[in-house]
Amino acid sequence: MKRPKLEYFCVLKWGTPGLNDDQLYHPRYLAVDPSSNVYVSYGVMLDGPRYIYRIQKFDANGRFITKWGEHGIGDGQFESPKGIAVDTSGHVYVVDSSNYRIQKFDANGQFITAWGNHGQGDGQFEVPAGIAVDTSGHVYVCDLDTNRIQKFDTNGKFITQWGTRGSGKGEFDFPEGIAVDTSGYLYVADTSNSRIQKFDADGNFVAKWGGPGEGDGQFGAPRGVAVDANGYVYISDGNRIQKFNAKGKFITKWGEFGKINGQFDRPEGVAVDASGYVYVADFNNNRIQKFG
Repeated sequence: MKRPKLEYFCVLKWGTPGLNDDQLYHPRYLAVDPSSNVYVSYGVMLDGPRYIYRIQKFDANGRFITKWGEHGIGDGQFESPKGIAVDTSGHVYVVDSSNYRIQKFDANGQFITAWGNHGQGDGQFEVPAGIAVDTSGHVYVCDLDTNRIQKFDTNGKFITQWGTRGSGKGEFDFPEGIAVDTSGYLYVADTSNSRIQKFDADGNFVAKWGGPGEGDGQFGAPRGVAVDANGYVYISDGNRIQKFNAKGKFITKWGEFGKINGQFDRPEGVAVDASGYVYVADFNNNRIQKFG
């Protein structure tokens, strides 16, 4: 494993509160494609009521490229979009949470397919949230209310599942974030258990780390998870990002509450591009921050 980078500084930020193309309104989930384009997923209900459910795409410098989505149940429409992931071919997978399904798009937002419905059976969802795609195109989805991970092929065919409610190995209490490394190992933010769990691609338990607290390597409610090309794991929790090696050893951290560069007000989604830049959805500051 390459020697880890220990210090991170904000090299770029973008976003102001609003509903225009280049504005953000409580961004929550994000993903980066092989070309370092950044996809942001979020949904809000405004007075009226008005629903803002959309995906926005930016380049690595924060320049707006395109957007898609609106409120509804049709193809390309959303009801509370949550997790988002991009495969090695540039296909975009979005958790359409309250429609109990996953939608798949091309890199320009053209609808390809969808799968899932409401329930607790194989391929069904209660409250799907986090999503990740491995290098073979397998799709992994966290389902909060059933406390399980489901695995699908790239077209949505169910493969396997694992997890029940609890605090033991392979058990979950509100699993929200998920990421997969280049070797196929999965890292899950077991949010209400204040820990990270690591699994192989078949759901076999490998390791866990964390525990309640504010110290290095501890968590309050970890949510966002990302893994870089060298196998280092990044977790958003509180108003900071923590970095670990693949075995859960704490390496470094950055961030505190605030509005200036490098500070956060509820960081959520985390993603890392091929060059090692770390992107964070700074939820209450209505912006994306890029660190290097």
